[in-house]
Amino acid sequence: MITLKKNMTILFEGDSITDAGRSREDDSFLGFGYATLVAAEMLCSYPEYGLKFINRSVSGNRTIDLVQRWAADAETIKPDVISIMIGINDTWRRYDSNDPTSTEAFEANYRDILVRSKKLTDDIIIIEPYLQLVQPGQENWLKDDLINKIGVCRKLACEFGTEYIPMQSIMADAAKLAAPSYWAADGVHPTWAGYALIADHYMDLFEG
Repeated sequence: MITLKKNMTILFEGDSITDAGRSREDDSFLGFGYATLVAAEMLCSYPEYGLKFINRSVSGNRTIDLVQRWAADAETIKPDVISIMIGINDTWRRYDSNDPTSTEAFEANYRDILVRSKKLTDDIIIIEPYLQLVQPGQENWLKDDLINKIGVCRKLACEFGTEYIPMQSIMADAAKLAAPSYWAADGVHPTWAGYALIADHYMDLFEG
C-alpha cells in the first residue's frame, strides 16, 4: 500500500496501453486511458493533497525503449511514485515483425529500470502485461512467450518490493463475465471497460 503525501508526483510509464493519446506538449492531458481515470478519481477524492500526475508513456515501446529514455523521463522528473506497465510489445514484435525479445533480455531491461527507479523512490508499481484471447494465434503468444515475461515481472516485483497488479489473471477473470473483446477489442488495447478495470485495481494501492 502506498500512503499519499502532499504534493506527490505520480509518473505513468509504459507503451500504448498507458500512452492512450496523451499530449507531448501539455502534461495536464494524460490521454484517454486508465491514467486519466486514476487521476480524475484521486484528484476528486483527495483534493487536499495537491497531487500531480505525469504520463510519459510512448506507443510501441518495449522494455529496451524505457531503458534508453529513463534518464530523460523519470530521472529528470524525480517522481514520488513510479508506475510501469510494459511488456506486451516485447512479445508482439516476435509475431508481427520477427523481432523477438528473449526472456533473459526482458529481465535484464526490466531490472535496469527498477534499479534506477529505486534510486528515486521506494514507491513503485508494476502492472504486468496481459493478453485477452481475441485474435487467432494469440493463445500461442501467451503460452509460448508472454507468460514467461509475466513470470519475470512477478519475480522482480518480489525482489524489489514493489506494488503489483496481476493484470493477466484479472483480465482472465473478467473474461468469465463478458467476452474478451469487451475488455480489449484486439486482445491488447483496452476498451473503456478495460481501462476502468485497470484503474479500479490501481486505486486500490493507495491510502490517504
